[in-house]
Amino acid sequence: MRDLSLSIVEGSGAVKKWGFIAMHAAAAAVFMFLLQRFALHESQETSLLWALTFAVCAAGLAYKQANR
Repeated sequence: MRDLSLSIVEGSGAVKKWGFIAMHAAAAAVFMFLLQRFALHESQETSLLWALTFAVCAAGLAYKQANR
């Protein structure tokens, strides 16, 4: 029974890690989209491309940080 509760705790840690990574990527994407679209007055396509680029980079950094 003790092993079962231990695996549940480890599972929630994995969910927290991937949730942290997804939240970090989403925040970076939203920030970059809003910056490009409304502050710098770029087109929607350019804003989405920059948002995607920053989301991938932010996810990579968050993944690296979460595995420390």
